[in-house]
Amino acid sequence: MKKTILILFASCFIQAMFAQDIVAKTDSGTINGAAYKILFPQNWKGKLVMYAHGYEFMGAQPRQSKNPQFINTAKVFLERGFAFAASDYTIQGYAIPEGVDNTEQLRQYFIKKYGRPDTSFIVGHSMGGAITLATIENFGQHYNGALPLCPLSSRSYLQVRKEFDIYATFNGLFPGVVPSLKDIFDISNLKPATPFSEMMPKANAIKQAIIQKDSALGVAFAKHFDLKFSDLPFTLFFNENVLRDIAQKAKGNPFDNINTLYSGFPDDWAVNQKAERLAATVDADILFAKYDRTGNIDKPVVLMHTIYDQLIPPKYGVVNYENMIHFQNKDKYFTVIYTNGQGHCAFTPEQTAEAFDELRAWAKTGVKAKAGAIQ
Repeated sequence: MKKTILILFASCFIQAMFAQDIVAKTDSGTINGAAYKILFPQNWKGKLVMYAHGYEFMGAQPRQSKNPQFINTAKVFLERGFAFAASDYTIQGYAIPEGVDNTEQLRQYFIKKYGRPDTSFIVGHSMGGAITLATIENFGQHYNGALPLCPLSSRSYLQVRKEFDIYATFNGLFPGVVPSLKDIFDISNLKPATPFSEMMPKANAIKQAIIQKDSALGVAFAKHFDLKFSDLPFTLFFNENVLRDIAQKAKGNPFDNINTLYSGFPDDWAVNQKAERLAATVDADILFAKYDRTGNIDKPVVLMHTIYDQLIPPKYGVVNYENMIHFQNKDKYFTVIYTNGQGHCAFTPEQTAEAFDELRAWAKTGVKAKAGAIQ
């Protein structure tokens, strides 16, 4: 494991060193408390990509703009002559409203300092994909199109409610392995999220506890939530952090499963008898109302997803958003492409480039990008 991590680190470092060669200028600073970074390519052609990053664990360092990986994310777009601008947002964790507002503030700063680009796109990964969709829904007049990558594309409440339901049912079947929902949402003793550095030992402990209890049931449980069993421990660790983050920001529990009837398990009767049940203690709109999904788009959107995603399975996001768009009668602006990637945002640079080129061609010619698989 250590050898693999060292190899990956070395590879990323080498990629970053080569990528730096295409950067002609960097602009960085802070806007209303949010750090930002803008990269300009050697052959800048007055074009702009606004980028929205994904979920960051509370307290995680370094922030996006100081991470060596930042240049690798930007490279595809810099190579095509686009400036690449990204905000770190004013907060970490769940930050969709802040991400939308901070990205828009940075776009306005860019225009004031460098002039209005002749072409602008909004791009984002994961939670940044949700910010991308919210931006094109609410500020679409400023963009030629949007590229949400492995996005949290459903309504935010529904996506995080999935994490809540995983915990409610898991704790019923495997009590004592992970913290209870009651503990996570205990308003008298709200605890911070577990540092990401503790992921491996925590995930390994969860895995061993599941195997000792009932490995076959663990496999079936994972399958119910469209997970590989090998990904279940990390997903539970990640979900705990998200739920603790939500508890801190909402100052209570915005979810309610008192009346929820769970189904699709090997033994639905047992699951519903044993599932942990909590009533909501705060209004979900406190966190989830601003910039909630509507599906009301009027610019080209190319959504790219992997066929398997342990954090945002396609059925929890893509299908819901497609239905919203259909309800708004905006299908002509929406195309979904997918890859055979086996993990969250597991795209190759070539796949990202192809998706972006499809979006650019659509925006330029008016010919809708073709849906389906890309290699």
